[in-house]
Amino acid sequence: MTLLSRKADYALLILSYLYQNKSGGTARAIAEQFGLSRSFVANILKELCQNGFVASHRGVKGGYALSRDAAGVSLAELLETVEDGFRLTVCNTVHADGAEPCSHSSTCTVKGPMAGVYQRLMGVLRDVTLAELFDPQSPPPALHALPLLAGSCSPTSPVEPFPAQAVGT
Repeated sequence: MTLLSRKADYALLILSYLYQNKSGGTARAIAEQFGLSRSFVANILKELCQNGFVASHRGVKGGYALSRDAAGVSLAELLETVEDGFRLTVCNTVHADGAEPCSHSSTCTVKGPMAGVYQRLMGVLRDVTLAELFDPQSPPPALHALPLLAGSCSPTSPVEPFPAQAVGT
């Protein structure tokens, strides 16, 4: 299971390419750089344009370039846009008609705790900018703020080795 879709992965690759190539790039160049489908790259670029992340330029020297400073764009903002509402579980979704998205919603014992995990995860993703992800000179994003399972694992608690098992038991 992955948390990000292929579309979100590709959007990050595309934006990282444009971040590294300040003069911009074409869908063809980006697709070739990463070995991606040119039509899928073009579709993602179109969506990124429509949502204000990149700008397109027509003509002989046309292509795409970042339209916003990567330091001002959070990973959460990008994922919520590209994923049409980034969700951890189906119960984080609300239908327009008010219907519950899950048939177990009224009896689910983990719905509330998972909503809390989702809020904490989104808080971390809001604190990570695209510039932090794309700049090889910057330190890694501040993911130390992700104690989703606080108390269950800590750097000071000893790690118990798995017990040795005899072969054939």
